[in-house]
Order: sequence, then structure tokens, then C-alpha cells
Amino acid sequence: MTASLPSTILIEAKNLLEALKAAGLMIVTAESCTGGLITSALTHHAGSSVAVSGGFVTYSNTMKESCLGVAPELLKTWGAVSEPVAKAMASGALDHAPDADIAISTTGIAGPDGGTPTKPVGLVWFGVQRRGQPPYSESRIFDGDRESVRAQTVQHALHLAHQVI
Repeated sequence: MTASLPSTILIEAKNLLEALKAAGLMIVTAESCTGGLITSALTHHAGSSVAVSGGFVTYSNTMKESCLGVAPELLKTWGAVSEPVAKAMASGALDHAPDADIAISTTGIAGPDGGTPTKPVGLVWFGVQRRGQPPYSESRIFDGDRESVRAQTVQHALHLAHQVI
């Protein structure tokens, strides 16, 4: 996936873009473990600027705080890979992208290191929010190596964003 995104992800991204365009909506991303891959999948397609506001790659906690407004207390109490932080990232992305209608966030442990008994490698929290509605979150634990975890995360994030249109 480092050289190019799998075709299944690009197809999912194209389907999401078409749905966003048809609904007259724009999306913004807030990515940690995916490092901009969701935005890359979306902007791979010509004409994506009609439906993509942009993306925030907030890998460090400092960036989550400064770019998205994630409260330091959330990060200290729950850690970056958590439900409250995923929700705060999605809300913060909407707050900082006034033209966006939908936000999707990802925060997780892609591996191969960094896992703990309570937060294993492959754990990813997703946040999704449509403007004017409360954020929704869910988690998944994906199998495989780092590349596989990130690809599965992108695929699922695109699917979740599609569901809130």
C-alpha cells in the first residue's frame, strides 16, 4: 500500500465521493494511524474537490490538541487510542473545516509495536460526525501487519462515512 492504494479502497472512495456529490455534502478527515491515507484515497479521483474539504494528519498528541482542539485531559485520562479522543477528533475536524458537513477520524495502533494487553496492535477507534449531530464512534481490532491494519482501517472509515450521508 505504500506505492499505491488497493483497488478495493479506491472503489469504496469513489462510491463515497459520488454519494457526497449527489447529496451536496463535503467531508473532512482527522487521521492518526492512517497518516492521510483516507484523504489520499478520496483525492485520488478527479473532481474530488467538490466533496472533500481536506484532512488533518494529527499523529502526535500535540497535533491533536493544536489542530483539532482535543482536550489534553482526554488524552491524559484515556490515551490517544480511545473512544473519547476519536469523537473529539471528528468534532474538532468539523470545527476547523467550516465548509465540511461530515468528519471521519481514526486513531489506533497499526503496529508492529505499541500494543498493550488493553490496547492491542490492530485496535482502531473511529469517530464519525455529521454537522449538527452528536459524534458516533466504534472500534475494531484488525489482524495482519501494519500495512494490512492501515488498509482495513481506511476501508472501514470510508464505509462509516458513507453510512452518515
